[in-house]
Parts: sequence; structure tokens; C-alpha cells
Amino acid sequence: MDARPGLIRIGTRGSALALTQTTTVAHAIAAATGADVALITVTTHGDVSRAPLAQLGGTGVFVSALRDALLEGRCDVAVHSLKDLPTGPCPGIVIGAIPERADARDALCARDDWGLDTLPPGARVGTGSPRRAAQLRSRRPDLDVRDLRGNVDTRLGRVGVDLDAVVLAAAGLDRIGRSSAISERFPLDAVPTAPGQGALAVEVRTAALDEPIMASALGALDDPETRACAVAERTLLGTLEAGCAAPIGAWARIEGGALHLTAAVYRLDGSDQLVVTESAPVPSAPLTPGPTPRPLSPEAQALQAVGESLGARVAGTLLAQGAAELAPLGPPRSGA
Repeated sequence: MDARPGLIRIGTRGSALALTQTTTVAHAIAAATGADVALITVTTHGDVSRAPLAQLGGTGVFVSALRDALLEGRCDVAVHSLKDLPTGPCPGIVIGAIPERADARDALCARDDWGLDTLPPGARVGTGSPRRAAQLRSRRPDLDVRDLRGNVDTRLGRVGVDLDAVVLAAAGLDRIGRSSAISERFPLDAVPTAPGQGALAVEVRTAALDEPIMASALGALDDPETRACAVAERTLLGTLEAGCAAPIGAWARIEGGALHLTAAVYRLDGSDQLVVTESAPVPSAPLTPGPTPRPLSPEAQALQAVGESLGARVAGTLLAQGAAELAPLGPPRSGA
């Protein structure tokens, strides 16, 4: 679809979850700007390959085709699950908005409504995430943890067939109306999840940030507290130079006037782990109510800076305590 004044074209993957997420963003943009919106569906390499994500080069395989469409002018914004975005910069593209976060927890979807503690010995549990596999093995080393790919319904469809349970992101299940499949939501203090899990990222061309209609759209979407928490988690991941194969969990939250970050690094077989929690005070000035201006307001910038500093500090603590001896840290592979 060609560009025209008053139209915002929104790039998305074609899965049911991606379309649901992007439709929510599209409605918010239309309400804030009065513009027409159109969804542009893009197929990514990660959507068509059935190989394990670690072999494909990481979750970045869900991102590159959408970014190409954005840079080539085939869409005006692109919507991603934030946990899919590589932590490094992408020339010409910026995260213009991070909307309010949904449930960041992982969820167990098991037959017979089993929880993790009540799964029978040797139960077959599917996950495509090395972090989730390590966490499962850490808590229940008797489980038969198996690799899993496919969309949400494909994964759920294997429960009761060749698997006893699967572990998925609670936010995705909630967004597509599959909450009834959840038998247990894991607490974040015990099971920190992927950096950025539960949040969306709205990417735009850097050159478009100053366009009035785009500034209005992004301002209506961005949530400064979610952004600060996501920045803390992603700075941790980037500082550790951890790719998709590294079993790392992170959970940031703002409570009691401080930003708190809990991070865990696991041995791949789940036999050992390092967990660190550190905090930093947040600016005392209240965040400006209403749409976030572009660029970010001074209050939002200060809050984001706290997230960056805290994420780097927690990563340093983990490295000092031997995280690199547990997990495959180091420069990520291309696309990771």
C-alpha cells in the first residue's frame, strides 16, 4: 500500500498474536491522531522456519524483515514483541514508543490442570527457550524438557498429545483469549522472564520522529515507567553481550520510590544459577501527565537514565560473581 497524507501504515507479522497486538496499537494511533491506519503484513524468516531459535540466530529472525519494510518505506511504523528486539542499535530506526506492559510472567499450560509442583515425574514439557528450559530443570530436574516451535495454538495443541505441558508467555495467551489454558502463572520473583517480556515496541524511522502526526501517535502510546523498566532489563542483556542461547531472566519494577531489578543467570542444564537484585531511587518529580512529548520529557529522560544505569550495574555484579562461567555470554551472533 502506497503512502499518502493522513495514512499511517503499521507493519506486523502475520501470526494471530502479532495481528492482535498490532491491532491494539492501531486503534490507539487512530484515536490519538484521527489518521487512517492500515496493517501491512510481513513474513519473517522466523515465521517459516521450524529450526530451533538458537540455530536460526536468535529472536532477531522475527525482526529483520519488518525493519527492512520500515527502512524501505513500505510501512511507517513496525510493532514487535519487545523481547524479540536485538539490544543493539539499528541505523535509521528507533524505538518510538513502549506502551504499558501486560503480564510479564511465564505460564504453564498443562493437561489435567497440573502445576509445576504437581506434574508427575518424567512429565514431558515443551519450550523453545533455553532460559525456560534451565528454569524448569532447576526446579524439577526429573522433567523431560523438549524443544518446541510453532505459534501459540500449535504449541497448545500438543498438550495431551505428545506433551504433558508447555510454557508460554502469559501476555500472549491473554491477548489472544487463551487464558483458560493456563494452569499456573509463575511468580516473577522466583521465575524472572525474558528482558522486555509482556511489552511491545513500536519502531519508526528516526527521520519521522519530528513529524507532527507521528509525534502525536508515539506520545499517546509511550508509557515512561514501562520504558524505564524495559531499558533496565535490556541494558542488562546488552551489557552481558548475551544472545538468545543465554539463559538469562530479568524483572524490573518501580515500587516505593525506587526502580528494582532482579536478574538471574542459569547454567543451561539448570544445575546452578546466580541471582542478583539491586535498586536505584527514581526522580522525585512526577511524570508529566498526558501524551509524552517528543523528544521525551525531562522527567521521562531522567527515569530512562536510571534504568540504563541500573541495568549496567546489575550486569557488572553478575559478571563479577562469575556469570560468564555459567552461561554462554559474549558477543551475540548475527541476528541474535
